[in-house]
Formats: sequence, structure tokens, C-alpha cells
Amino acid sequence: MDLITDKIQEGLKYYEWCLSFSDPRVADWPLMDRWAPTLYLTAAYLLIVWLGPRLMEKRKPVELTWLMVPYNFATVLLNLYICVELATASWAAGYSYSCQRVTYSNDVNELRIASALWWYFISKLLEFADTFFFIARKKNSQISFLHVYHHTTMFALWWVGIKWVAGGQSFFGAMMNSGVHVLMYTYYGLSAMGPRFQKYLWWKKYMTVIQLTQFFIAFAHCVQSLYVECDFPGWMHWGLLIYATSLIVLFGNFYVNAYKKPKKAVGEGKTSDKDKAGNGLQHKNGFVKAKKQQ
Repeated sequence: MDLITDKIQEGLKYYEWCLSFSDPRVADWPLMDRWAPTLYLTAAYLLIVWLGPRLMEKRKPVELTWLMVPYNFATVLLNLYICVELATASWAAGYSYSCQRVTYSNDVNELRIASALWWYFISKLLEFADTFFFIARKKNSQISFLHVYHHTTMFALWWVGIKWVAGGQSFFGAMMNSGVHVLMYTYYGLSAMGPRFQKYLWWKKYMTVIQLTQFFIAFAHCVQSLYVECDFPGWMHWGLLIYATSLIVLFGNFYVNAYKKPKKAVGEGKTSDKDKAGNGLQHKNGFVKAKKQQ
């Protein structure tokens, strides 16, 4: 027992030491003063993922079109704001796309970048609603490991990013991802509006390709930054490399299973349970696949 207590105390001391070189500009911003709120919110999300389907098991699906449509388009606007703000502020600050250190200054453009990155972190909390909609609508087959892994880790890991590196190289990945989310949630919003909009969703297959492309770009960006020995925390670079690799593997596996493997015939005039489960739509994190109406 004493050994466990000592290890906990050592861990807390190490955390306090890490806080000594965190970004002082964000210290008093919502959710940024300490790690506990983000940890609790992440744990609550995982609890709902586990408990929600069990509570809904004997209940009827909830019709949420009235909520999903405005939610998706509000998310589009938030991500558009983040993307534009990061692009314009980084340009005004003279940022390099090859190597950009964090200055932690109160320059107006640096604060704009830090603020936009904080909103990016908050957007990952708001996107937990994607999963809650699935649970309420009893689309449990769509709550895949990929979906839960991506939603959970993006929120938790970006707390670390904002706490220590709310600027510099951090702007690139967030700017690129928020731009992709503009397209992605536009797709979701149109999909939620019903079958009459399916004809405008011919580009559904390319959403996963776009997702994969951004992860490869993020990976390459980290590699070149390490190669030129960029003055940016090395632990952050290596963390991003490992995380980007995990997403490439998971999204690549999804793409192969969704598009490259031959589909098995279910039978003339029949539909599989998987087809029925999505009420005409199959959503995998970062992707919505339209199904033919039966």
C-alpha cells in the first residue's frame, strides 16, 4: 500500500513540474485550469457509451431530425470559424508551415491562434453528441471502436495540446482538421434532412479518402519537422506521429472493409440487419454511407 501511495505522490509531483512550463495564457480559460474536468467528461462519455444502449434496449428509438439538422450545421459554422481564424491569424503572424515554435506571447495574432485552438478543443467535446444521437436512435451498430476511440482521444489529447502548446506547430493540424469537418458535417446535415437530399451526396465515398489524406499529411508534417529539428516540443511531435499512425490504420481498415472487399449477397428481396439498422444511413466516424431505400 505504501508503494502505491509513493507512486501516486511521485506522479502528482511530476504533474506539478509539468505545469511549471505550461502555457500561462490559457491557465484561467474554461476547462484549462486543471486536468480533472476533462478526465471526468471523458469518463462520463465512455460510461454513456456503455450504459446508453442498455437503457434504450426496451425503448423505442427517438426521432431527432429536428435536433440533428441544426446541430450539424452549427458544427459546420464552428469549424469554419476555427479554420478561417487559424488561417488568417497564422498568416498575419508570419507563421511557417515547415517549422513554427510556440512563443506564448500576448501578441494579438498569437492570442487569436490560442483562442481558436481552444475552440477546437471545445468542438471535440460538443461532438460527443454524435454518439448520443446514435444511442437515442438505437443505431448501436454504428458506435464502432473507431468512432469511440477517435471521439474520446481527440478531446482528451487536445486538452494536453492547449495546456502546453496553444500555438506554433499546433495550428496546422487543427486548421486542416477543422476544414475537413466543415465538409464532413455538411454531409451529415444533408443526410439528416432525409432521402430527398441523397442525390446531392454522391461524394460520400470521398469523405473517408479525405480523412485518410489529412492523417497522411499530418504524419508527413511531423516527420519533416523532426528532420529539420524544429524548435517545438519533441514529445508533442512524437505523440502526434503515434496518434496519426493509429488513425491511418483504423480509417484505412474501415475504407478497405467498406469499399474494397466484395459485398456478400443477402438474398433476393431481403435486407440484412445491418442495412435495416441505419434507417437508410450507415454512419462510421468521419463517414456517412447512403443506403438504398427498401
